[in-house]
Amino acid sequence: MDDSLAKIRLLLLDVDGILTDGRIHYDTAGGEVKSFDVKDGHGLKLLQRAGFRVGIITGRNSNIVQRRAEELGIEILYQGAKKKLVPYEEILRETGLRDEQVAYMGDDLVDLPILQRVGFSATVADAVAEVRERVDFVASRPGGRGAVREVCEMLLKRTGGWEAVTERYFDSGL
Repeated sequence: MDDSLAKIRLLLLDVDGILTDGRIHYDTAGGEVKSFDVKDGHGLKLLQRAGFRVGIITGRNSNIVQRRAEELGIEILYQGAKKKLVPYEEILRETGLRDEQVAYMGDDLVDLPILQRVGFSATVADAVAEVRERVDFVASRPGGRGAVREVCEMLLKRTGGWEAVTERYFDSGL
């Protein structure tokens, strides 16, 4: 088991480009539309069932993100964070966690300050090159298309939580 993964207790995520494909759609009334992958959502729920905490730090403000966080039971949510280290430091203070106990997944330059501090850093296949070159793990999938699920499964499998949170799916009932 990778020692850095064994210490992780919290997964923090960017939204645009990580939980979504990074595109922002506006309808004719000016409303915003984002698409989320259900596999990513289920991966996050599995992670939570195993005792991990999950949070979001995003530079934009969106009611859609608030709704998605509520659906997934994500209580740590910071929107409108232009300097993401500010809410990151607040999260550390509030949770009592240290850098080495946090994993972060981001895809652009604004995410680098956190990515370079955490115990485990990850990104998506279509992240900017400067991020892909500096993280511990690059998912095989692009943002909004299952990359978060890859990280969730990796954390669960390498920390021994996978079997416990998935056994009900594999139990034949016999």
